[in-house]
Amino acid sequence: MNIHEYQAKELLRRYGVPVPEGRVAATVAEAVAASNQLPGPVRVVKAQIHAGGRGKAGGVRLCRDVTEVEAAAAAVLGSRLVTHQNGPDGTVVRKLWIEQGTEIADELYLAVVLDPARESLCVVASPSGGMDIEAVAAETPERIHVAFPDAAGKLWPHQAREILFACGLNARQVAAGTDIILKLYLLCLDTDATLAEINPLAVDAEGRLLALDAKMNFDDSALGRHPDIAELADPGEADAWELRSAELGISYVRLGGSIGTLVNGAGLAMATMDAIAQAGGEAANFLDAGGGADASRISAGFALMLSDPNVRGILVNIFGGILRCDIVAEGVVQAARELDLQLPLVVRMEGTNVDQARAILAESGLAIHTAVTMTEAAAMVVELTKEGMQ
Repeated sequence: MNIHEYQAKELLRRYGVPVPEGRVAATVAEAVAASNQLPGPVRVVKAQIHAGGRGKAGGVRLCRDVTEVEAAAAAVLGSRLVTHQNGPDGTVVRKLWIEQGTEIADELYLAVVLDPARESLCVVASPSGGMDIEAVAAETPERIHVAFPDAAGKLWPHQAREILFACGLNARQVAAGTDIILKLYLLCLDTDATLAEINPLAVDAEGRLLALDAKMNFDDSALGRHPDIAELADPGEADAWELRSAELGISYVRLGGSIGTLVNGAGLAMATMDAIAQAGGEAANFLDAGGGADASRISAGFALMLSDPNVRGILVNIFGGILRCDIVAEGVVQAARELDLQLPLVVRMEGTNVDQARAILAESGLAIHTAVTMTEAAAMVVELTKEGMQ
């Protein structure tokens, strides 16, 4: 689960990490009122969406007076901000963060992030703050400094000092930065965060460290332990398809291709998408029906896929175990009839009750194509989809 910058900064503030003073605003009038409450002549108006790259997209604006704040708020609120992280449709800006300006002397990158390979959190720091960390890692990897906790999960102060000195900070700044790192690490442990990123961690004109931006992600599976964190979710930022799938109890992720997929099991879903790619196509979604699906849920999954206008063909790839093949076949037939399916449909099934399933499909009288192997099924749906698009 992601949260907004203003929410992340409130969490940082609770843990003693220094952040500039700011106010959240949902209207132009609230933005003007917030500006009047902040010290200093300079304000920063920042769009609040769950995506990076806001500055390049015009979602972060420096304002010298209240008049400029009013104009910036009017321009950004309600606009659809398109960044490199939120796709071509962009995201509508519904809230702003109005922050006091900071005179910046230097910028660093700092994050505590989950390393899946080590199955632990780690600290990442770089003197190249304010930039995409992926670009820094690719172009100048020597500017990335990492510290891992010990076997007991403890992060030691000397580890923080080492990476901060490597970033070029002086002794006073390293002392302050070490305190920030240890607090950021504790925040992640306490909340089951998988990412707590400060980019940039600014050094101001007086040499103090401030978190000028903040991004936090949390483990969805742990939200039951943290109702206060779960309350920070913004449904307006969630993908409509994924919200609907959650209501249905289906795991669904919308992708950018034209071939809808319905499978059971995350591993099989990944293999199916790979097979489609190898056949020259691209999956439109990741849809895992799970082991407890019934015919109605399968049908609902079809409806969900078909609500995506990019879908031009469908591949059903099932290994029957807990979810029996005949149940899937009944759901496929039900969906095809109820939705008057006209798109190419390829079904490949193996496992429990597969013979009954094949009989159900064959006796349906519908134009359902069947395949024996996953490779054959992927090649078939890619070819049929291309023919249908010509």
